Amino acid sequence: MKKKNTLDFQQAVKIYQADPTPQTLRRAASLLREEMTVSEKLYTLKGHALGTTAKNFLTKGRYYNGEAYAAGGCKRLGIPPVLFTDGPRGIVMRRGTCFPVPMLRGASFDDDLEYRIGQAMADEAVAGGANLFAGICINLLRNPMWGRAQETYGEDPYLLGRMGAALTRAVQEKGVIACPKHYALNSIEDLRFSVNAVCDDAALYDVYLPHFKKCIDAGAMSVMGAYNRVNGVYCCENKRLLTDILRNEWGFEGFALSDFFFGVYNGPRSLSAGLDVEMPYIFRYALLGAALKKGKISGSQVDTAVERVLRALISTVPLQKETPKSAVLSPEHIALARQAAVKGTVLLKNSGVLPLPGNAKIAVVGRYADTENVGDHGSSRVYSPHTVTPFEGLRTRFGEQNAALYNGCDPKKAAAAVKNSEYIVLCVGSDWLQEGEFLVNMGDIKKKPKGSGGDRASLRLPPEDVKLIRAMAKTGKKLIVNVMGGSAFAMREWSDLAHAILMSFYSGMEGGAALADILSGDENPGGRLPFTVAENEADYPPFPRVGSAEKDVYYGYYHGYTLFDKKNKPVQFPFGYGLSYTAFRLSGAKAEKTETGAVVCVDVENAGDRAGDTVVQVYASSVGAKYDRPVKLLKGFRRVTLAPGETREIKVNVAAEDLRFWSAGRAAFGLDPAYAFSVTENGVDFLSAGTLPFTEDER
Repeated sequence: MKKKNTLDFQQAVKIYQADPTPQTLRRAASLLREEMTVSEKLYTLKGHALGTTAKNFLTKGRYYNGEAYAAGGCKRLGIPPVLFTDGPRGIVMRRGTCFPVPMLRGASFDDDLEYRIGQAMADEAVAGGANLFAGICINLLRNPMWGRAQETYGEDPYLLGRMGAALTRAVQEKGVIACPKHYALNSIEDLRFSVNAVCDDAALYDVYLPHFKKCIDAGAMSVMGAYNRVNGVYCCENKRLLTDILRNEWGFEGFALSDFFFGVYNGPRSLSAGLDVEMPYIFRYALLGAALKKGKISGSQVDTAVERVLRALISTVPLQKETPKSAVLSPEHIALARQAAVKGTVLLKNSGVLPLPGNAKIAVVGRYADTENVGDHGSSRVYSPHTVTPFEGLRTRFGEQNAALYNGCDPKKAAAAVKNSEYIVLCVGSDWLQEGEFLVNMGDIKKKPKGSGGDRASLRLPPEDVKLIRAMAKTGKKLIVNVMGGSAFAMREWSDLAHAILMSFYSGMEGGAALADILSGDENPGGRLPFTVAENEADYPPFPRVGSAEKDVYYGYYHGYTLFDKKNKPVQFPFGYGLSYTAFRLSGAKAEKTETGAVVCVDVENAGDRAGDTVVQVYASSVGAKYDRPVKLLKGFRRVTLAPGETREIKVNVAAEDLRFWSAGRAAFGLDPAYAFSVTENGVDFLSAGTLPFTEDER
């Protein structure tokens, strides 16, 4: 029997807006929930089978989302459904602005830029009819073999936290529910449904969860659970993750939702663990009603989950402003995509050939010279009406008469194409067939189809790419290698042959234009590596493959630069590394205590003749610690633009919270006796900023 309502969604919103505090939000959601029938409550926890319409799922074999995927909603009370859209690199509904992948944006070390990108994505989400954005992918890059590395920001939890928090704030301020994912320890693609991540508390709290907490602290009102298991329990049924940590320790007020289709195996158990919504409906909703009648779940558990969803909707949806369809692919958003691509491109090597002269004769060759290559074709795919390829960008900038093309890997054909050119821009790397979401894998399979995305087969470039690099090096031309891909490549076997090397990742719909901006010198590269490029791919942590009998993977305390530092292993390009067309000098570094932690001050000089950006990176090292600690950890950064000859004092704040480590003995966080601070702008040259002690009371 339907209830006669005395309060609806809009009235609940007014209650909250009259006194926008957490207490009032909880009260408004509780009052609204009291108006709902049992069936309406259960419906709130249901992701609709194929979204709002059956056209959504792989519409015409093309779109992952024709429209937003819906969950819940109650017309009688005016409660809107949760309307889910994906998009680490842009909104995936129909057409949208394809921004560079998050890994490139992580290389920008610019969370202000990420905030602006988040605002643009939120506008496009609202224009498309969505109210939840699940594009905040902050899983840690443990090993570059991970096929979906492109969707995250790098290997460092502090960097991920800063960038993810900026994106979270941006979308929620626009009235879109922010959804960080995939919670937690999800960084293996081919075995994502079966792998068990084994992790002790020190690694869990210090390495694999801090970035999620930063997004929660930034106000995220939803979190997506991962497919994998953590310490033997599936993430969407893991009470330790969903309730003990997320709610009880972090104070999360929003709702948790599953990943699509195979996130939930036991509906009642997942609800009891703290999962609120299954997206989209496959197993769970049909069982919850029966479980409630049999007493396997309680009415209070259902009420709690419903109120979490209502809190998210009440606090965000009213913030949405009417957004015209013209916001999608607006000139401002396209320009922002180009700016992001410029800021995140990393110059790894330059033997004096860059920037190119204005009348340079260029040959653009390689498999991606004139091919759209913007990343994964799975759930993160964005459909833009155009993509500027490297050749198109360079031809526009240098003139058709100065740009030759060979879009392939045949050395003889390439040699003929470069015959009349002075410079070769060779585009190599990976594409969606070699890395990305492995959509074929809907279970534990023994063989992986060739060219189906997923985890990478090797960190080396494809053999035909290496063969082409060697052939082009023999032409006597100036060779510039443009590496496209989601994360680190093993480069030692060919890097000495190139005069210049750039890492442009998957640079979005304006990537070719951004490449031309940088090669021409119209823009000065300022990106810094968000991961470590090892000398040998075997130096990274072990990575399981399809067909492996072992499904337990140890997620240890060390990976990335912390692992290389601890083992004192040389690397080819360190975390935070990047070159510029100008020279920066750091001096006068000093660290001082503040009420909230510390501040590191350093003078930065642009000693060259070009304006340029650099990234001031602050690292902290424990002094006098009782337990094993990393050699150093990134704890602050700031991107700065300096004119030629300009010197500026840069201050970087370091929060005491970010200096704390988990203590297993006390089951709590604490500060070490002292920290030594150091500063770098290129990941290589470190300048000491001094050591600061922390008293027992502060610790």
